[in-house]
Amino acid sequence: MQLGIRLHDTKELPFEERIADVHNLGFACGHLALAKVIKEFPTTDEALTPGLAMYIKNVFARNQVDIAVLGCYLNLANPNPVQLKKATDRYMAHVRFASWLGCGVVGTETGAPNETYSFVPECHGEEALRTFIANLRPVVKYAEQMGVVVAIEPVWRHIVYGPRRARRVLDEIASPNLQIILDPVNLLDFCNYQEQEAIVEEAIDVLGSDVAMVHLKDFMPMDGKLQAMGCGLGMMKYEAVLRFIKERKPYIHVTLEDTKPENNQQARAHILELYHNM
Repeated sequence: MQLGIRLHDTKELPFEERIADVHNLGFACGHLALAKVIKEFPTTDEALTPGLAMYIKNVFARNQVDIAVLGCYLNLANPNPVQLKKATDRYMAHVRFASWLGCGVVGTETGAPNETYSFVPECHGEEALRTFIANLRPVVKYAEQMGVVVAIEPVWRHIVYGPRRARRVLDEIASPNLQIILDPVNLLDFCNYQEQEAIVEEAIDVLGSDVAMVHLKDFMPMDGKLQAMGCGLGMMKYEAVLRFIKERKPYIHVTLEDTKPENNQQARAHILELYHNM
């Protein structure tokens, strides 16, 4: 695997210095959320020109760091038409930008049927899923035109909350340009974390063929919810997902999440030790 990191979890530095630091830390790729990583210049839709893409691409290439994911985590089930239009335009801009960047995927989670992007029971209902699929469809069509992959990330507290629901989205849209980001912890919640091994195995079984990249983090149950943290600090069991990577996904991009600058080397070492000892 090519192990990397979510870039906005790293030490806050000027953009070029930050990417150089990521290389020096031993990471091979990064999850890039533009506005969270770049502060020196705007990254609005109108700023995402071919020239900016080539500048960013060259910075990463000089430092031997791939852009594994261009993150665009906005709510495609927003019931407010003005906000939904703004989010959709942002997705289109990211897809277009990704085609110039040559990055792995444009990544997104799957929203909630409200303006606050917050969990409600309706997230897991049929109407919310239909809305999400309808609003995702034009983004995927545009990705096809631009030669880019959009990858959705199932999250228990969002609309696409489990492997079989994600499989349904893939099958209904039926595009090779729609794939999956597998984040095992995001499939868990306080109500099901004790079944983590069965849940991760199901995700690999149902979605494995369409997994484009993997996120890794850890968790600890606290005060009725799961607290995310860096790998090796909690209760996550990585054997199944690391075996899946090793046996079926050569050189896949894998990014660490919810690390801090003071523990990202510990998290990296933990995952690499588990991986190499399998």
